[in-house]
Amino acid sequence: MINHEIFREYDIRGIADRDLTSPVIEGLGAAFAAYILGKGIASAAVGYDARVSSPRLCNDIVRGLSSAGVHVTVIGLCPTPALYFSLFHGTAGAGVMITGSHNPAEFNGFKLCVGKDTIYGEEIQKIRKIMEQAASAPEFKKTAGSVSSQEILPDYINHLSGLFPGYRDIPLRVVLDSGNGTAGLAAPRIIRSAGCEVIELFSEPDGTFPNHHPDPTVPGNLTALITAVKDAHADAGIAFDGDSDRIGVVDEQGNILWGDQLMIIFSRDILRERPGATFVSEVKCSQTMYDDIRARGGNAIMWKTGHSLIKAKMKEIHAAMAGEMSGHLFFADRYFGYDDAIYAACRIVEILKKLKAEKGAKARLSSLLRDLPRTFNTPELRFDCPDHVKFKVVEKAKEIFLSGKDLGQTPREVITVDGVRAIFDRGWGLIRASNTQPVLVMRFEAQDAESLDAIRIMMEQKVRSIISGLTPS
Repeated sequence: MINHEIFREYDIRGIADRDLTSPVIEGLGAAFAAYILGKGIASAAVGYDARVSSPRLCNDIVRGLSSAGVHVTVIGLCPTPALYFSLFHGTAGAGVMITGSHNPAEFNGFKLCVGKDTIYGEEIQKIRKIMEQAASAPEFKKTAGSVSSQEILPDYINHLSGLFPGYRDIPLRVVLDSGNGTAGLAAPRIIRSAGCEVIELFSEPDGTFPNHHPDPTVPGNLTALITAVKDAHADAGIAFDGDSDRIGVVDEQGNILWGDQLMIIFSRDILRERPGATFVSEVKCSQTMYDDIRARGGNAIMWKTGHSLIKAKMKEIHAAMAGEMSGHLFFADRYFGYDDAIYAACRIVEILKKLKAEKGAKARLSSLLRDLPRTFNTPELRFDCPDHVKFKVVEKAKEIFLSGKDLGQTPREVITVDGVRAIFDRGWGLIRASNTQPVLVMRFEAQDAESLDAIRIMMEQKVRSIISGLTPS
């Protein structure tokens, strides 16, 4: 039996031993084969992350793909951006990345690529429908394909190492925390090639994640990195999620720089070279970020959360860069437009080295954001909410906040591009359903602590009330 909830908005995700059984995943491979063959594509690259279940899932989906007529190249254990890289530098017309990303260790999943783009939304649902029809549709079965293997990491490492030739003589000390995910396979070598002294934490891939979970949006997961930065008097600390497409950064003082703050740093750097450039970000990001980009002559667009959704919008409007609070950063400026945390780390290093070239050895990462107005905000807050009701909660919240009734304070604007972003006179709050986990994501920002507390308390109370009404005790 197929659990339909594994077919998410922009990937396929579930508990490996319960939802992603071998028959289901072999069927997924055959269905994806039918999907791409229908588009005239007969080849696919397959890579996987460090999770314990990933090799088994690789075997399953390769068996399904090849049995249905696709020629499969297995690129093996690698970062997700290395799989994307293979689609730009290899001959495969499609790609599959097996990864649970930042989710708990028992989860795993699949990011599906057609051409050079990840598919999402209704296209993922089409694959589900093919799976459901496959038993009674033998025409989906084709002549058997082939299976081969190819290393992609050497080419990926060499490519990124060659992109940053400048400032190699300027010393920089960087701590890298790979979280026992895939970044340790490439990031230390690439950052060293930029002329940095690198202190490594947890570089060995281990799908049990024995040191901490590889999710850099959770402050507790950055404790070891912050300590190492302070102890080593490093210039910066950089953390990666399990499949290396999300980045976390701490400055030399151990302060966490969130995704929207990194967007400010990168957008300022890009706008110096590309005046008027367009940037895409999502509903969780600070208003300060949008204001800063616009104040410097850039075009700032608010869009939906999700790596495939962001990439599609970015391509549609020819943006130079995009980014999410979660640390997904997408560079079309000087790169391919996909989310690559290792490449983003290289850009941080480059900016720091340029700063030191301009201002000397005393230049600090923390100085890059000192001119921003002070705001009070929360990180992403996650509330457990069953998958089958989380979107209903958001729809009910839209009704309540658009009406403005019984809220205590009336929003002056409600943005519904992705969930509910209610904007008040002195701050804003967000409610949206996660596309990858059974949770609601909330975030709050205000001009002062009192306004932050007032908005947060009111919106959290509304969410609890809605959940209570939709989930009988």
